[in-house]
Amino acid sequence: MRVGGRGQAGRVAPETITIAQARRTALAAQGLARRRADRPGARVTMAGVQRVVDRLQVLQIDSVNVLARAHLVPLYARLGPYDVGLLDRASGRAPRRVVEAWAHEASYVPVELFPALGFRRASFEKEAWGNVRSVVHQHPDVVARVREVVADAGPVTASQVQELFEHEHPRTRDAWGWNWTVAKRALELLFFTGEVLPARRNAAFERCYDLAERVLPSAVLAAPTPSPEDQVRTLVEIAARAHGVGTRRDLADYYRVRGPLVDRAIADLVEEGVLRPVVVRGWDAQVWAHRDATFPRVADARTLLSPFDPLVFERSRLEELFGTRYRIEIYVPAAKRVHGYYVLPFLQGDAITARVDLKADRAAGVLRVLSAHDEPATRPDTAVELAEELGVLAGWLGLDDVVVEPAGALAPALAGVRSAR
Repeated sequence: MRVGGRGQAGRVAPETITIAQARRTALAAQGLARRRADRPGARVTMAGVQRVVDRLQVLQIDSVNVLARAHLVPLYARLGPYDVGLLDRASGRAPRRVVEAWAHEASYVPVELFPALGFRRASFEKEAWGNVRSVVHQHPDVVARVREVVADAGPVTASQVQELFEHEHPRTRDAWGWNWTVAKRALELLFFTGEVLPARRNAAFERCYDLAERVLPSAVLAAPTPSPEDQVRTLVEIAARAHGVGTRRDLADYYRVRGPLVDRAIADLVEEGVLRPVVVRGWDAQVWAHRDATFPRVADARTLLSPFDPLVFERSRLEELFGTRYRIEIYVPAAKRVHGYYVLPFLQGDAITARVDLKADRAAGVLRVLSAHDEPATRPDTAVELAEELGVLAGWLGLDDVVVEPAGALAPALAGVRSAR
């Protein structure tokens, strides 16, 4: 997998572009400018998964499974129905193609990118969550012993490790939220610092931890460690290529990098011709275009986007480019939610034309549309196009039907389309 890129002839950014051009450029960079084929009987191969991973360079992980795991949906959005076992194989079987790391939150990244995240692992005292970084000071003996357990018995889950420490550090259930055991905190610290890595996930989606040298390919282990400056430069360049065009906020947020090294990286990339400043009319910020960016005249997408898709996970960018204000409402009390619990934007052409709150009701075998909302960019054919996309999604999830609940302004039209089929 490449983590850098050379420009191609004919891809020089114009000096001034419109928001619409910037939006289509962003879609092209993300592999979302063209409609999926979704041919009956077509089979997505590992090569197809590889192409998406090469393009995005990050798949954010989230444990919520009301529809499908967060890291699975961006691949569906670009490939259509595919065997999720391909990603399991890429991440859980040697030689691994992707590995879990702290990138844009916990994510799958190409194994070759692992060295470029070394600055974060080395800065765990500033970068890691408080209950994770504090365990090394509060329980250094446990951290050392957990390291030994992984070395002797890995791959192991946090539950298996906790069994060995339950007598001296019993599990408690009197705290709200991430009520992690001491053993789990020690494992997460060792994961954050890169000493141990998930070798795979089990059927319950638990990490199975092992020593990094038993997870990473030998070529990655033997690679020299880049300087922090070079690491950040690599991450900023990848972010720029994945975005096509973007602001400083966009380029920094892709891998959640901060500080003056971001500005130095941008300056170096401009000097080298990798980035070029452009003016985007209607976007009140300095914007850069990557030299690999394309500027298509049209975009013809039709897909649903996970709340954690790289196209939308920087919410201010989404609003600037698409005019869509999005907030994930998982942690909002049900009575105060505006759009729903797990809401996916619907990308149609080069616009967000709807959003739907979806639930895979696996017991009933149906995909439930708990609400369907229109957007300022909703088109006359949005309900028809969305209904077709929901049918494809349901099939990928192994569900037999789509049921539309009567909530949201778009729900009646969507239900009408579904009932007419």
